[in-house]
Amino acid sequence: MAFWKWIDLPPLWLLLFVALARVQAVRLPVGVINTPVTDLLAGLLIGGGLLLMAVAVVQMRQNRTTFMPHQHARHFVTNGVFARSRNPIYLGDAMVLLGLIVHWSAWPSLVLVPLFMWVITDRFILEEEAWLREDFGPQWEQWAARTRRWL
Repeated sequence: MAFWKWIDLPPLWLLLFVALARVQAVRLPVGVINTPVTDLLAGLLIGGGLLLMAVAVVQMRQNRTTFMPHQHARHFVTNGVFARSRNPIYLGDAMVLLGLIVHWSAWPSLVLVPLFMWVITDRFILEEEAWLREDFGPQWEQWAARTRRWL
């Protein structure tokens, strides 16, 4: 079980979903749309997702808590990007996936985005939220009531 927890990491899930989208884009291409608008959208999604992840990690490090899954938080972070999303790192992952799908014109792979979000919720978010509820009680309940899980 310890080995599974070691490889059960969000970046690896993201890589799997990115690889699936890339395979679809290369092996089963559909109407490629490369316009300045799609290029801009892809760039904003990828860049914004990476920036969101970086800002969230910095915030967590400043608050001396872990950003690693499968570990209890030492401190509760509710300000900054965490005031807008309970899971800004996972949201950033989904944005990067969506941006790459747009960049590659892998339109059938759009179905992978909600599937990725479901996997991340099931594999990580539900466990993390249970731990936060257990560790921080009413403080977590208040934050969860006013802050959406994804966006």
